[in-house]
Formats: sequence, structure tokens, C-alpha cells
Amino acid sequence: MTLAPDVIVGQGTPAIRALRQATSSIPLVMAAINDPVEQGFVSSLARPGGNITGFSFIDFQMVGKWLEMLKEAAPGVSRAVLMFNPDTAPHYYVYLRSFEAVPRSIAVEVTAAPVRNTDEIENAIAKLGRDPGGGLIIASDVFAVVHNQSFIRLAEQHRLPAVYFNRTSVAQGALMSYGPDIYDVFRRSASYVDRILKGEKPADLPIQQPTKFELAINLKTAQALGLQISDKLLALADEVIE
Repeated sequence: MTLAPDVIVGQGTPAIRALRQATSSIPLVMAAINDPVEQGFVSSLARPGGNITGFSFIDFQMVGKWLEMLKEAAPGVSRAVLMFNPDTAPHYYVYLRSFEAVPRSIAVEVTAAPVRNTDEIENAIAKLGRDPGGGLIIASDVFAVVHNQSFIRLAEQHRLPAVYFNRTSVAQGALMSYGPDIYDVFRRSASYVDRILKGEKPADLPIQQPTKFELAINLKTAQALGLQISDKLLALADEVIE
């Protein structure tokens, strides 16, 4: 690379994939990446190897909580669609695999809805909203960040309860979110940059998992959907918008 930086920080699969192709010598710190082992970016979480280390974002053991919380907030949900872009989230099948561990008592059928543009988003959400019992799960994906407003607007339009991975969506009108604190992940990533600049090698720095998770609920949106959020869920929330 012509700039020859001492260390590079990247976020998301497309960015890390491009950086990995560009250099095998400059240290790369992943600020937030889903399942770096499955995607082939590192050899293992404990011993990454090569020039890449950093911080994972979604712990796939917690993915089932999206479904559990969606069902808790909207008991009438019987069909949930996991929406993602397979180009920017090639690891999507790990999400689906994680849902298999959800207790059968939840009794919600989960299917995948790969979308690559606005038209596909609109068609998929409109299809889900045609019959009662539909629910939406927006997976961690840079595509979802870019199209966040579209997801929120269409979920509202078709009266679909939805759970998102990022807390900022709730402030913008989404029903609820559960996921790692992205700001905490970035702050912790800075410590790895500091350690690498002081001489440590990425190969020796283990991949760190998220440690701080947040639940946010928008009661205005719940009311608009005709939902009564349980006291149990409200007690767990880090933020409640009234």
C-alpha cells in the first residue's frame, strides 16, 4: 500500500476482505466483525495468526435472543424473517444455524430473506406483512446500516414488529433492539492499536468478544403496533423511549 501505515483499523466484512487482499504484512485491527474464523480472516479466536486481530461483534450464541425478545414483545408473532444482504453478510447461514438452538416453546418459524437493494427490501417486507403473525429480524450487516431508515419505515407501514441489532435504530423509530454496544467495541479496539504500535504482533493478540450488550425499546412504536410490552422486558431494558 502506497501510504505504508503502521496499522489499519477496519469495520465490516467488505472492508476487512478488501484490506486482507491488499496487504498481508501491515497489521489490521478489526473494529467489529461477525465470526472472523468462519469467514477465514483468522485461524482461531485465541491465536489469530497472520496480520489480523481485533474485536468480533455479534456473538452467535446470543442470536436466539433476538427471536425470544421479539416473541416476548409481540406474542402473536408466529413467522419471523431474518433479513440480510448475502453479499455483505456472507456468514448469514451461521445466524440461521443459531436459531436452531432456540427452545421449541418459542414456536416461531424462522426463514431467510436475502435482499440486495431497496426494491427487494420493499418486496420482502410487503410479502411478510400480507398475513398476520409476521415479525422481522434485522441482522448485523453494513447493508442494514445503510438502509436502516427503509427498514424502519416499511416495518411501520406494514405493521410488523421488528427487532434490530443496533440501539440507534430505536431512537429513529424501530420497535426494539438488542446487541453489543458498538461504541464500547470501538473504544476497546483502540487498545489493540496502541499495543501494536508499541511492538506487539497481531498474531499474538486474541480476538476479543463483546462484553457489553444493550436492550432498547420504543414504547411509542409499540403503542402504534398495538403491543403491550411486558414489565419483564421493560425491566431488562437499558433504554426505554416513551
